[in-house]
Amino acid sequence: LKMIRNSRVAITTWIGPSGSEAKGGAAVIAAASAILGVGTGAHIGAASPMRRDADTPNSSQTSALLATETLRVGRNASESELISTKRINAKDATSSGVSDRVCGTRKNGDGCATLGDFVVRIDGHIAATAQGPVRIETSRVVGEGQDRRRQPNQDVRFRKLGLVGQMEHTLTNPSFAYVLILVGLSLIMFEFFTISIGLAGGAGAICVIGACIGFSHLPVSGLGIALLLLSMFGFAVDVQAGKPAVWSGIATVALIAGSLMLYDAGSSLNVPWWLLIVMVGATLLFMITAMPIAVRSRFSTPTVGREGLIGEMGEAVVAINPDGVVLVRGAPWRARTNRATPIAAGDVIRVSEVDGLVLEVEPEEGAARDYREMRRGSVGDPDALNDDALIDDGLNEAGLDPS
Repeated sequence: LKMIRNSRVAITTWIGPSGSEAKGGAAVIAAASAILGVGTGAHIGAASPMRRDADTPNSSQTSALLATETLRVGRNASESELISTKRINAKDATSSGVSDRVCGTRKNGDGCATLGDFVVRIDGHIAATAQGPVRIETSRVVGEGQDRRRQPNQDVRFRKLGLVGQMEHTLTNPSFAYVLILVGLSLIMFEFFTISIGLAGGAGAICVIGACIGFSHLPVSGLGIALLLLSMFGFAVDVQAGKPAVWSGIATVALIAGSLMLYDAGSSLNVPWWLLIVMVGATLLFMITAMPIAVRSRFSTPTVGREGLIGEMGEAVVAINPDGVVLVRGAPWRARTNRATPIAAGDVIRVSEVDGLVLEVEPEEGAARDYREMRRGSVGDPDALNDDALIDDGLNEAGLDPS
């Protein structure tokens, strides 16, 4: 307001396009402009409260400020006080004298649908400045005959927020910051119970950082934040236990209470009821359905089909002589090997056959050999021939044919 009062050039304000509104401090700034126009379908007011974090609206203070500013620019102060507590449209703003007649008359105050219309219509009007009144020249006549019309005599340029400013403006939205904190905490909790590579945790951290940036500009209640953290802790306890129980009930109550008490200010900053219901419901659904699935995927034993196991390499979990347990593709299997070649725990094995739920395995260097293979392999080896003789003697004593 101080910059507007001290400006040496005319400050004009157009509220538009359709659907736009100026309320709170924006309405006071609009009223303090030398020329004010309200576009078709736009609204102005209520100016009170000027701050959204005010506990109670101070309409008398706002009315006094409106009266001071409108008198300075030459408008009727008593009529401008109308927008202190009310929201009015373009036609009512013009007919009541809240806005200037650049967008219409008192009988027909609906006009200035576009910024171009407003720029053309303020041409020739007298505007108050710090150096005194000045005549505005913003349009020129072009064309001839039926094509004769007025158009702006200068370029219209828009000054927008930069990328950082736009992000900050979005993050400081109370509802958006509330959504970010819940989503961020839920994703971080999800990361703790999964076997992922950190994507959920990274996304959750970004959401929490964004929420903290927004909270740094908002009157956040410490109790509300503490209750939201308590709710996540309660859900985590029951997720670890494997089923909803007492802690889930505590977490739900804390989640609702924390959502209601998140902002320590007036009702204009409170989370809307519909958003609160959606976020609480979504959080409960996530904790009851998605989180148990994540836990099962982390702690369950992977399943492996029997097809294609032959030839797979694995490891003996315990000694196999002839029965034992092996680990193939991360899954434990009952295993059996030839008695002639026991396998020690920790040795590498190869699957040679699948018999139902039992794997026939052999050492990595090859399958066990029976005595016939040993005899054929002992030709030319005197020590091996002596061993063959001992085997034959043992078979003869047992009444078996060595051949």
